[in-house]
Amino acid sequence: MSNKAEERRKQILRAAFQAVFEKGFDNVTLQDIADYADVSKGVTSYYFQNKEDVFCHLLEWVTGKIYKNEHAAISNEYTALDKLRAYVNAAFASPSDNRKFYRVYLEFLSQSNHNEQFRQINDQFYENCWSIGREIVQLGQKEGTFANVNVDKASYTIRALIDGSLIQWLMRNNDKLHAFYRDNCFEAISSYLTNKNSQNNDQLNSHSFRCATTNQPCQHDQQL
Repeated sequence: MSNKAEERRKQILRAAFQAVFEKGFDNVTLQDIADYADVSKGVTSYYFQNKEDVFCHLLEWVTGKIYKNEHAAISNEYTALDKLRAYVNAAFASPSDNRKFYRVYLEFLSQSNHNEQFRQINDQFYENCWSIGREIVQLGQKEGTFANVNVDKASYTIRALIDGSLIQWLMRNNDKLHAFYRDNCFEAISSYLTNKNSQNNDQLNSHSFRCATTNQPCQHDQQL
């Protein structure tokens, strides 16, 4: 595929991403995607078979970009804790980027039980994420920084804490809390991996959760 054709495909995928973000998965048509891309419906149909084909390539493209960015971030660091910090920082890219990605991603997850291709793409995304976690944990154990935890279970836990923290932040709808959730996520993961006393961190997580569920401003919100 020529560079021009590849750029046109990316243009359509970026348009599809924005359309899903603004209109929701079920409400987007092939014509909407063409309109967002500022091309004709015929051009969209030339590069993709149908709307489902666009969405399959979109999910693969977006999750692939997330993995590449996160893997590149840890590749620039040398110690396990520095790699872990870089991984969390890359996952918490920015309030705007995280809000767009997770709103679109959750739309796709709602469809994955009924779409085998979506499920397979998502499975590959998580396998890629877990591979980052395994690399970090294995290095930390080799350094003597991390406890002798099960590497696979640790990789699942790391990603669960990252995604869970970001989804809870998204529910709070407060950009000022983005850094708080990022730092709290890193502290929770590092505490788990190093077997440090997590009592204070557990209390902080519990307080944050109570505030989220009651929708009342917690002490941290007031400080901000």
